[in-house]
Amino acid sequence: MNLVLTVLEIVAPVFLLAGIGFAWVRLGHEYRINFVTKLAMTLGTPALIFTALMQTEIDPSALTSLSLATAAAYAAVCLVFFVILKLRGLNLRSYLAPLTFGNTGNLGLPLALFAFGDTGLSYAVVVFAIMAIGSFTFGLWLVSGGGSPVAVLKDPILLGTLAGTLFLVMGWQTPTFLTNTLELIAQLAIPLMLLTLGVAVARLRPAGFLPALGMSLVKLVASVALALGIGLALKLEPVALAVLVVQLSTPVAVSNYLLAEKYDTDPNAVAGLVVVSTLLSVLALPVILAFFV
Repeated sequence: MNLVLTVLEIVAPVFLLAGIGFAWVRLGHEYRINFVTKLAMTLGTPALIFTALMQTEIDPSALTSLSLATAAAYAAVCLVFFVILKLRGLNLRSYLAPLTFGNTGNLGLPLALFAFGDTGLSYAVVVFAIMAIGSFTFGLWLVSGGGSPVAVLKDPILLGTLAGTLFLVMGWQTPTFLTNTLELIAQLAIPLMLLTLGVAVARLRPAGFLPALGMSLVKLVASVALALGIGLALKLEPVALAVLVVQLSTPVAVSNYLLAEKYDTDPNAVAGLVVVSTLLSVLALPVILAFFV
């Protein structure tokens, strides 16, 4: 009973806030998703990543191990779905990026914070940053059908990650007034991302429920198994391992739908994956968390 209550205390704020965003739109209120997303991804999230890394007391070598495990896990997930999609004759441009890169920002960061505290958040921002770099380089290149992914070098999330890593390694701290300012900006990120998740799901027009359910189940099982296997093989400490598994098991990110819409790569099917995998995560994530908390 105590375990159930603990898990509910972790996941309830996450899904309730997303539910508020969902209800807000369904009640007919305005929500400028492009503006809010840009605000969260340009200011809130980079500030969150920077301050979390700068203030972490985790050994840099532990973060390095997690970074290697994260990169290996995403590569393994990508390879698994590359094979599956090829065997099924499905379009790689439409499906490979969404099935590889999960919603580690909107869902993964708050779950890690509520479940494992500031230490969990520090680990989670590392996984999120690596996912974001992969998504907006390889993922963007894949969905767009080619082109240069160099634009990611100017991305605020990457800059926040590099700056935070530098401050962590060097043991530097920003002046108190600047740290307080950055922490206030960072507090924008998680609430805005969760509200936006609910709004985006409310506005999606999904197609193909059963195929989306099948692929979502495969994504969940493959991601958990690969993250757990790679994390154990690299001997991650318990909280880092838990964060890696939770982050890899998050549902298909809404950003994948926005890219599919922009580049016309079967957006309705991708919307189906977003909605179905998100609904599935309401059941799956509490079960996964129950093994680690």
